[in-house]
Amino acid sequence: MSSPTAVTAQFPVRVFGGPTALFEYGGLRFLTDPTFDGPGDYPSAGGPTLTKTHPSLAGPADLGPVDVVLLSHDEHADNLDASGRALLADVPLTLTTPGGGQRLGDRAQGLADWESVELDRPAGGTVTVTGVPAVHGPGTREEVEPFAGEVVGFVLTGTGLPTVYVSGDNASLGLVGQIAERFGPVDTAVLFAGAPRFPVLFDGRCIVLDSAQAAEAAQLLGARRVVPVHYDSWAHFTEGRDDLTAAFTAAGLADRLDWGHRG
Repeated sequence: MSSPTAVTAQFPVRVFGGPTALFEYGGLRFLTDPTFDGPGDYPSAGGPTLTKTHPSLAGPADLGPVDVVLLSHDEHADNLDASGRALLADVPLTLTTPGGGQRLGDRAQGLADWESVELDRPAGGTVTVTGVPAVHGPGTREEVEPFAGEVVGFVLTGTGLPTVYVSGDNASLGLVGQIAERFGPVDTAVLFAGAPRFPVLFDGRCIVLDSAQAAEAAQLLGARRVVPVHYDSWAHFTEGRDDLTAAFTAAGLADRLDWGHRG
């Protein structure tokens, strides 16, 4: 894989806190993991309570039209909350896990590993969205999914368009390597990070990438740009912007970081 140079002219990404980001690609507007509820405690079925510490930087009414939601998973409030669920009713298509596709109704479609869907672009042509593997904790899917649930990532491609990877709540660099083999180098990687952990899960080990792993993922992907999300606004995120900056600087990748347009 060739070593890409930093790219400064990129499509803008709006970030709202937590895992939620909005971008236009191929004339379509994509939203990741919608979370707009206010700060507070959010119990999870059979798991630890999640505590949101800061409000989102904007609300659903501030987004404008959304064509597609890319939903890592529907089972945790820090990836899909009540406001996010309400928003899905107004979005033509939500792409998510196979299980989520069954739970979320007619406008949702689950994607298995490497399964693709073709979306019509407004000006002609198509965008291809491919579901890519992810695991929400340290270990195999068989070890992790009974405790943390099923998750999915996404790769977006199209004629004349950059390659975009949206990691979702993935903790496995091995899976990032598989994605890089098929799609690398990647122009923009929207990496979920934050080193989230709970003492009661997996002996306190990270259930999504930590900062050093995010930098390693960027290297594996040959990513020209990395937009970090999922590193702020929740108490279980144990590493933030300063940690990401330090890790990418140590890896010689600081010029790849793009913090997005906030709000």
